[in-house]
Amino acid sequence: MEEGSEILQLYEIRYSDLLLLSSSSSSCSHYQEKMIMENLGPTGPGLLAITNVPDASLLRRKLLPLARKLALLSPDDRKRILRDHNLGSDVPLKNPDRNVSSFAMQLKYAQGTEAIESKPSDGVGSHLNLENETMGRISDIEDDVFDNLENMFKALGLCMMEIGLCLARICDTAIGGNELEQSLLESCAAKGRLIHYHSMVDSLVLREAGPKKGSSKRNANNHARSKENLLKGANLDTNGNEVRLCEIHPNLWQQWHYDYGIFTLLTDPMFLLSSHRTTVKSEISNSSGQECASPSGHSFLQVFHPNKNKVLMVKASPESFIVQVGESADILSKGKLRSTLHCVRRPARFENLSRETFVVFLQPAWSKTFSISDYPMESVHHLEQAEEHYFADQDQNALTQEIQKIVPPLSARLKDGMTFAEFSRETTKQYYGGSGLQSNK
Repeated sequence: MEEGSEILQLYEIRYSDLLLLSSSSSSCSHYQEKMIMENLGPTGPGLLAITNVPDASLLRRKLLPLARKLALLSPDDRKRILRDHNLGSDVPLKNPDRNVSSFAMQLKYAQGTEAIESKPSDGVGSHLNLENETMGRISDIEDDVFDNLENMFKALGLCMMEIGLCLARICDTAIGGNELEQSLLESCAAKGRLIHYHSMVDSLVLREAGPKKGSSKRNANNHARSKENLLKGANLDTNGNEVRLCEIHPNLWQQWHYDYGIFTLLTDPMFLLSSHRTTVKSEISNSSGQECASPSGHSFLQVFHPNKNKVLMVKASPESFIVQVGESADILSKGKLRSTLHCVRRPARFENLSRETFVVFLQPAWSKTFSISDYPMESVHHLEQAEEHYFADQDQNALTQEIQKIVPPLSARLKDGMTFAEFSRETTKQYYGGSGLQSNK
């Protein structure tokens, strides 16, 4: 499936309409509620977009370029910046062959605006102590570039969490009950991730900057082969687990998978161009890149639409938020919502193009128990058969035939009475464990 794939233009709803629809006194059109359920339900693609979110555009423009800057920092500088801003990572950042860098933080529903305003937002280095200010002066980077990193991360994350809660309330109203919203609130927290999808140039820079081992002749040979080998490097699925592409699908930034939470919210991605001819020193010292439009006008997010039996390339309005359904929402709604099988494609012929996005994963509490006594498992089997038949019929590219082999079926991972923690562990095991379908062995 190449970049000329059929485009899926997402159904969009304005943020102001979303708030009205989620209000208990809402008298808004039932048409919008119907369209939401059609797009997130079993006959739809399993995702939609939210537009015109106040202040989100500015936060997105300021936060997303920092993903690449963080990815290209020296390990010591990056560790210090992440520590100062209460961020961690869910990929091994010391691995120079990684194709994705991810920087994560737990976001609590109770934080509200107080947490965002808990640190000064003006003044260079105002939240750093004297020791770190001294370190910043002797460092090769300028700390003020990251001065508001934590505040912006929280502000955008909490905004997206509010969108998720509103959408859960609307879906609960259509389904009956309040299972989705209550499950989100009981979890008390969500995970935010600032993600940089490496361009080939970024990856070469990181390899060149990494530790040198062996003879100079061997290093020269390795460098000559690095461009080819990088396409087989470490990836990240949208749940934050590392994936080794091996020979399965080397033109993907993220392998095919389902998210296993309730909703996943993503910013419309930002694309950055770096110089084709660059050095480690120049690229790291000037790591912002130049923002550009998507080469093909879409997000490079691909989804499998079982009702249409097609793989589609997702397109959303600039600066909108994309909402995807996870498997927990599918289970809790008794099949009224449909989880989205998806991947992220690496654009061909653009070796200096990187992709930046910010993602918030909304999930139930780890102790949440799943009951599937009245869950329509026959629809799950039908979906799995549709996926298998589709990918088996794709004779123009042998790699696509492997997709059904690397996505473990829900029916094999879900048992009645499982907690969300048990379900997530079993899912991770079957995708990425020692004998998992996407294991790193």
